[in-house]
Amino acid sequence: MSNYKDVLTFAYESEYENAYDLPNKNKFTTPKIYTAKGDLSKRWYVYFSFQNPDDPSKLKRVTPFYGKVNKFKTKEERLEVLSVYRRTLIKLLKLGYNPFDDNTSLFEGLKKNPELPQPTPAEKPKKTKTPKKEKSDDQPKIAVAKAFEFVIELKEKSLTKTTVQGYKSRVDFFLKWLKKNQKSVVSIDQLDKKIVSAFLNDVLMRTSPRNRNNYRTDLSSLLQTMEDNELIEDNFVKRIPVLKSIPKRNKTYSEETTEAIFSYLEANDPTLLLFIKFISYNLLRPIEVCRLRVKDIDTNKRTIQFKAKNSPLKTKIIPEILWKDLPDLSQMDGELFLFTPDKIGGEWQTTINNKRDYFSKRFKKVVKDHFDLGEDYGLYSFRHTFITKLYRALAKDSTPFEAKSKLLLITGHSSMGALEKYLRDIDAELPQDYSTFL
Repeated sequence: MSNYKDVLTFAYESEYENAYDLPNKNKFTTPKIYTAKGDLSKRWYVYFSFQNPDDPSKLKRVTPFYGKVNKFKTKEERLEVLSVYRRTLIKLLKLGYNPFDDNTSLFEGLKKNPELPQPTPAEKPKKTKTPKKEKSDDQPKIAVAKAFEFVIELKEKSLTKTTVQGYKSRVDFFLKWLKKNQKSVVSIDQLDKKIVSAFLNDVLMRTSPRNRNNYRTDLSSLLQTMEDNELIEDNFVKRIPVLKSIPKRNKTYSEETTEAIFSYLEANDPTLLLFIKFISYNLLRPIEVCRLRVKDIDTNKRTIQFKAKNSPLKTKIIPEILWKDLPDLSQMDGELFLFTPDKIGGEWQTTINNKRDYFSKRFKKVVKDHFDLGEDYGLYSFRHTFITKLYRALAKDSTPFEAKSKLLLITGHSSMGALEKYLRDIDAELPQDYSTFL
C-alpha cells in the first residue's frame, strides 16, 4: 500500500492545478501551508482535512506532510518547497487520491503516465530576491471591495451595529485611499504588508498614533476573518507593529467649577443638566446615557438597566440624589428614548454615535464656551470627578481595600484590577503627606 508521502515525493515536480476545479471538493479542504509564523526553529508543513472514513459527514485532519522542507534554513527556500508540495497534493486530490485508502493503483498509474515527470531528488531551491511569502495563483480573483464586504457581513452576525459601523467607516476610507494611491490593486490577493503600512503611515501623518493604531486593529481583524475563510493566505497586518500613543485624558472638575456649571445649567439648559447628572450620580458613560429608553428605568425598584461597555446588560440602583430630579415617566411610552434634543422622552432616529456627538457639541456650546474650559474638559470629566469624590469619601473611614470594594459595586467595573487601574489613571488615589520620611 503506497502512502501519500510516497506519492508526493514521486510527483514533487508536477504541474500546477487549480484547487477550485477539483471534483468532490466537499470531501476535503484545500491544502494549506503552515509556517509557524516564520519561526525557522519549528517544523513547517502542508496540511488539509479529508472525509472521515468512520463518519462521512465529518472531515478529519490528515497527518501533515513535511517532506524535506525543514532541512532548509531560510524562509524563502521553505516556502518554495512547500508551495510545490501543496500544488502537487492538489494535483493528486484531483486524480482521486484518498489518504485513508490504498493508493497503489494511483501510484502505479503515475509511473506509467507519460505526461507526468519521472521522480527526481528534490533539489535545493534557488534563493529568491524578494522575501515575501509566495502568493498562490490557485485562488479565484476576488475584488478588494467584495472581500471586505463579505467579511463585514460576517461581522454583522456577531457584533453590535456601532462596532460594525466603525468597521465600515474605516474600510470606506481605506478603499478610497487605495483607489487614489494604489490604482493597480484590484483583487484582494494583491494587497500586501507594504501597501497597508503605507496607508497606516498616511493616517499617522494626518491624525495621531492612536487613530493609526485603531485602523490597524480593525484591518487586522477583518483580514484575519479573510484568512479564516481562505480568501487570503496570511493576515500580514498582525506583523505590523502597534505604535506607542499617549491616551487623551479628561481632567476632573474642581468642586467650585462643578457647582457653577450645575447652577448655570439649571437656569439655561435643564435637559443637558439631567443628562450630566446621569453621568455624575449614576456614573454612566455618555454613550450609555444616549442609549437609555423610558422602559430601562424601573420606577418601582428605582433601578436602571443599560448596555455597558464591559457587558451586554447591567443593572444599577438610582440614588436618591438623582431620583428626585427625574420627571414622571409612568405615562410615557417605554420605547421612547429618555434623552432627545428638545425634551425628555421622545423619538430620535439617528445612530448612537450621532447622539453622543450631539450632546458633546451641545455641552461645548452651552458650557465650555461660556466657562472658557480647555479641550481637556468634557462630559466624561464628570464621571472622573464624581468617582474621585466617592472614593475619597469612602476611604476616610475605611481601608483602601474596603473603599474600593464598596466603590466597585457602584461604578460597575468588571474587576478590582480594572477599578484600581482606572483610579490610578485619574489620580483619584493620592498618598498622604510623606514629608516626615524625607
